[in-house]
Amino acid sequence: MNENIKVFGSDKFMNDLVDLDNPVFLCVMSNTGVSKIPNITGAGSPEFTSYTPALDAEVILKDTVLSLPEIATTDDADLAAPSPALLAKATIDILDIPFIAINAGLEVTPQTPYVELGGVPGGDLREGKGVEDPEKIFENAKFFAQQISQVADHLIIGESTPAGTTTALGLLTAMGYDAKNKVSGCMMTNPHELKNSVVDKTMEINGVKPGDLADDPLKAASIAGDPTMVAVAGLMAGSSVPIILAGGTQMTAPAAIIKGLDPEYDFTNMCIATTSYVANDETANIIDIIRQISEDITLYAADPVLENSTVEGLINYSKGAVKEGVGAGGAIFYAYIKGVTSEDYIAQAEEITKKHFM
Repeated sequence: MNENIKVFGSDKFMNDLVDLDNPVFLCVMSNTGVSKIPNITGAGSPEFTSYTPALDAEVILKDTVLSLPEIATTDDADLAAPSPALLAKATIDILDIPFIAINAGLEVTPQTPYVELGGVPGGDLREGKGVEDPEKIFENAKFFAQQISQVADHLIIGESTPAGTTTALGLLTAMGYDAKNKVSGCMMTNPHELKNSVVDKTMEINGVKPGDLADDPLKAASIAGDPTMVAVAGLMAGSSVPIILAGGTQMTAPAAIIKGLDPEYDFTNMCIATTSYVANDETANIIDIIRQISEDITLYAADPVLENSTVEGLINYSKGAVKEGVGAGGAIFYAYIKGVTSEDYIAQAEEITKKHFM
C-alpha cells in the first residue's frame, strides 16, 4: 500500500481498482445562494462564487479560463492558494483520464461542453430554500450514470459547489445525523457558528426538526441542500460500476441521500477519497459522519505532501488552506494507486500552478 494513503475501513476496494483501467472523471457543479453569505466560504469572494465552478471546468478541459480573466483563488487573506481544480488536473493530465463536467444547477455555465441535468441554482437557506425539483435532477443523473456505466468500468465523481459544506450540514441535520461542528471548510478558520445558524434558519422556516426527514432525503435537500448532492446521489443510484466519491464532508451528503432512499444500497462498491488535510482537520470529523451513515463506507485519505513543493500556493494547502474540492483528494488517491509517485505528482501540479496561478 502507498505510504501516502491512509485507510479508514477496508483496503479491498482500493486493491480492486488497481486492475481497472477505464475510468471517467465526472465533476458535478452547482451554485446556491448560500455562497453569497459573507465569510461562509473561501471559494472566491462572495460576488465571484457564481463563476467558480465554470472556471474549474474550463481550466481542466481547456487549460485556460474563459469566463473571467483569472482562475478562482481562495478568499483567505492569511494563505492564498489556487483552486483545487489544479490538483485534480494534475492527475487527469498524467493519467489521461476522460473528464466530463455536469451542470446540476449553475448560475454561470462553463464555456466548454458539459452534461445538462436540467436543474437550477439552489436557494439561500436563510430564506428556507434549498433545491428546486430535486426529483428531476436525481432521475436525470441516474439515467446519465446508467449510460456512462456502459463505457466506463469505474467512475470518479468530484464536485465544484461553493459553500457546499454548509448545505451538506443542512441535509445531514434535516435527516437526523449529528453533523454540527463536524463539516470541514476551505478556510483556515471554520465558521461553524455561522454555518449552524444558516441551517437552523431554514429548519425553523420550514417547521422541520432534526431527523424529521430521515426517510425523505429529497425533501430534506429541497429545504436544506444543494443541487450537486442530489445529482451525485443520482449518479450513485444509476451506476453499475464502482464509484470513487472524490471529496470531503460534502460527499457524505449524497451518501446519506442514498441511504435514505435505499437502505440496502451496497456501500462496499464505492468509497470516499479525500485529502489528508480533510481527514486530519481538527475543526471537523468526517469519519464520525461517515460511520453514522454506514460502517461499510471506506474513507481513503491521500497526502499530496505539498509541504515539499517549491510553489507557495501549493505549500499553503499543507498549512490548512482550501483542503479539498473539484475531486482533488480522490484524484490524488487515484494517482497513487495507479503508480504515480508523490514527486511526479507534485512536479505536474507545480507546472500547472505556475501557468495559472503565479
